[in-house]
Amino acid sequence: MKPLFALSISLLATCILMGNAQAADGAHWSYEGAHGPEHWAELDPANAACNASKEQSPVDIKAGESLAAKLPALIFNYKSSSAEVINNGHTVQVNLPAGSQLKVGDVSAELLQFHFHAPSEERFDGKTYPMDAHLVHKTADGKLSVVAVLFKEGQENQALKPILAALPAAGKNHPLATFDPAGLLPSDQRYFRFQGSLTTPPCSDGVSWQVLREPVEVSKAQIAAFRALYPMNARPVQPLNGRVIEVSQ
Repeated sequence: MKPLFALSISLLATCILMGNAQAADGAHWSYEGAHGPEHWAELDPANAACNASKEQSPVDIKAGESLAAKLPALIFNYKSSSAEVINNGHTVQVNLPAGSQLKVGDVSAELLQFHFHAPSEERFDGKTYPMDAHLVHKTADGKLSVVAVLFKEGQENQALKPILAALPAAGKNHPLATFDPAGLLPSDQRYFRFQGSLTTPPCSDGVSWQVLREPVEVSKAQIAAFRALYPMNARPVQPLNGRVIEVSQ
């Protein structure tokens, strides 16, 4: 009886994990049509923040209306490591093992993953860039801190070459033996800061956003490679609702 009981418990645990995975994935959503951004909150009660929250992302950053401030420097303690490139059906995401951290003032956050949007979700005075990357970090107490890097057309990006040269199809993934996330960053790391949310369902707020001012170059072919998979996977900009955007000096 003991082996049978143990097997039953194991099967129950498997079912719970599968159920949780399905719940986390939520209802099908997309970037256009009946499942597009204006309908995300209707698709699943878990997405209520997509409409109800007053601190949604992305936003249009207006330089003339941003508040100059003595913001702490962004200290990127990134390390080269293995990585996994995943096409999750909404974007291409690169998952990273523990070891790379972002420090802002006295707060440190672990780099979990980064992913791409086309065109850029962040706007500057109404202008978009061809692509952006969101580097997602989590603090020890579970808070999210995202650094946005904008990409402009120019020279081939060597750091992104192993990713953009072999993008997996939807639902597929492939490993990278080594990847250095520091290669994604511009030399000028001044930034805009504001409080916002996830830019995809469930649109949870309470996310700290740091948008780097200097864009990074990627080639026309690299942009085309990503946009062949995702020609448009950017949420429209959201109202500030009184939020102040600060800019480092």
